[in-house]
Amino acid sequence: MTEIISVRFRPGGKQYYFDPMGLTVAEGQGVIVETGKGLEYGTCVRRNAQVEDESVVQPLRPVVRLATEKDEKQVRDNRGREKEALRICQQLVERHGLDMKLVQVEYSFDGGKIIFFFTSDGRVDFRALVKDLAGIFRARIELRQIGVRDEARMLGGFGICGKPFCCSQFLNEFQPVSIKMAKTQNLSLNPTKISGTCGRLMCCLKYEQGAYEDAVKRCPKQESFVECPDGAGTVSAVNVLKEQVKVRLEDATDQPPKPYLTSEIRVVRSGKGKRPEGYIAPPRAELEQLRTEEGERIRSGRKAGESPADLGEVLDRYLGDGSQRQPGGQRPGGRRSRSGGQGQPQPKAQQPKQAQPHQKSSPKKEAQPGEAKSGQPQGQNHKRRYRPHHRRKSGGGQGGQQ
Repeated sequence: MTEIISVRFRPGGKQYYFDPMGLTVAEGQGVIVETGKGLEYGTCVRRNAQVEDESVVQPLRPVVRLATEKDEKQVRDNRGREKEALRICQQLVERHGLDMKLVQVEYSFDGGKIIFFFTSDGRVDFRALVKDLAGIFRARIELRQIGVRDEARMLGGFGICGKPFCCSQFLNEFQPVSIKMAKTQNLSLNPTKISGTCGRLMCCLKYEQGAYEDAVKRCPKQESFVECPDGAGTVSAVNVLKEQVKVRLEDATDQPPKPYLTSEIRVVRSGKGKRPEGYIAPPRAELEQLRTEEGERIRSGRKAGESPADLGEVLDRYLGDGSQRQPGGQRPGGRRSRSGGQGQPQPKAQQPKQAQPHQKSSPKKEAQPGEAKSGQPQGQNHKRRYRPHHRRKSGGGQGGQQ
């Protein structure tokens, strides 16, 4: 095991391992380290840790000392001199008429070397420019041509996702990205949608490529001939993320394709081609064994955890039961039925037909005076409540006696 600390010289730049030489360095603390260019100032991004000997390149360069306030002031002064050097170099480039775009200027810690980063479509003869820069700054001058991805890393910015560039935040190295990754992930091949600000394919296409490749292995290809619980058919669409396919059944060509899980189908022919010769569809009982509850839930559009019985209860509550309808054709929720109660007698309005005069004069009803005293309605009062107005007579509702 080897003790190391990780140091970064520029925001979003690559991390390098150094030997702490017995010093305890906190994360975010400035250090002065020895490099091939001489002494450099860097920021610790990973404190003291033990790593395998195979993961480092020996010998490790040492950490000279922890950065002091004087070192911090010198770094700030160098940042201000870099802006002035960029302005002067831009004027000289225009004077010499060179086809190059200046990106950034970097001063060494001691100020003895200046590096100018630029981009260009081709080779540039900048020998005259170097002589002029060396005569002005009295230091070693280096012009370094970089790519558009390195330019985006140095300048920084925000991507179409609304977040800062990955290359300027945490990516140490650029990973190769190909158009095949966009095809595997079923993305639009429109260059404006899959390209970053640098004009190259977005680095984030690499993040989920492994998950897509693993899911593609479990999904059939487009136009494959498969067997599913409802019969045999052809795959018309594939959803890699949900691991679902849409199958156009042979027995129902006039109906839209049905969705199935990849676990509910069996591939007979992979990809587009001819129907297998001599193919005979297996019995329906054998295909029904492929059906799953999750697949039925997807096809019926139910939510997770909702059973068909629960859906039936929801429908009953929404539509209501005919036996619970209120008078006038209304349901308990206040919704009127289609009939609206028009032209139909109400159930309670039929009771006056049973109220005959001989029932009112029945001795059985008159022999129970205790019912009126106890607060319960008598039989005659009950009949009078539902008697039509045109049949009522004066005399307390005793119109049945002539």
